[in-house]
Amino acid sequence: MIEGDDLVILKRSKPAFNVPKMMFGSKLVDGGNLTLNDLEKNILIKKDPKTEKYIKPLLGAKTYLNNKNRWVLWLYDISPSELRHIPEIYIRVQKVKNFRLESKKDKTVKSAETPTEFSELRQPKSDYIVVPRTTSENRKYIPLAFFSKEYIIDSSVTVIPSANLYHFGVLSSLMHMTWVNYVCGRLESRYRYSNQIVYNNFPWPVDPSDKEIKNIKDISKRILDIRSEFKNNSLVDLYDPISMPAKLTKAHQELDKAVDKAYGKKFDNDSERMKYLFELYKKELENNC
Repeated sequence: MIEGDDLVILKRSKPAFNVPKMMFGSKLVDGGNLTLNDLEKNILIKKDPKTEKYIKPLLGAKTYLNNKNRWVLWLYDISPSELRHIPEIYIRVQKVKNFRLESKKDKTVKSAETPTEFSELRQPKSDYIVVPRTTSENRKYIPLAFFSKEYIIDSSVTVIPSANLYHFGVLSSLMHMTWVNYVCGRLESRYRYSNQIVYNNFPWPVDPSDKEIKNIKDISKRILDIRSEFKNNSLVDLYDPISMPAKLTKAHQELDKAVDKAYGKKFDNDSERMKYLFELYKKELENNC
């Protein structure tokens, strides 16, 4: 509990502050027929090398947090003739069609008419920051990451296209995590991150100086560089409260201080942070009335 007026956090379709929009990932609804693990990918290519150009990396919360590979058949550019002459893909597409036809949802049944496509496509046209929709409450920070637009996203993640190191830094800070802890929904005890509730309402620093923005960007870059030193470790390993490397912990602590400075305040505890964030949120509501 924190002191202050009662406030209701409302759903927003776009951010209240001047930051890039966050979007949901795509829904495949494919019965697993468009997706591949490493072994299935290698077998498919070995059977027919023509399949390789239609295979792209698929990004989901579990794969990127655990440093695992997953692949997807990306068939938006395949011609009818080529599809018919690649039996290994043709059979999988037929299974997608059958899977969707068996659904009780009208929308899913309708999507059986286009079985080479995802049921709902939401793919960024630029590189992006990825945010897992569900993540452990035991981590001090939600592990965010930058990915190329060549990585196809699924519905277990949300992404922020065209975001930069400043956005990464603020969202990777204790200030944002305090907001998440108070506002975020839960799946069991895990955080269930929502763009409409959490991200779109999050009060960003108001008019930070160029120096403050640069400092946040510089430290964010250092955090990514430190993470790259541990290539064989997953983000689950790196952000575990016990196994988190000391140099990564210290870099995040520096980032926390830099972000606090951008807010123009010094905070002694999370209650003070949340009280201040609610004040910024309330001002934004009043300005839009």
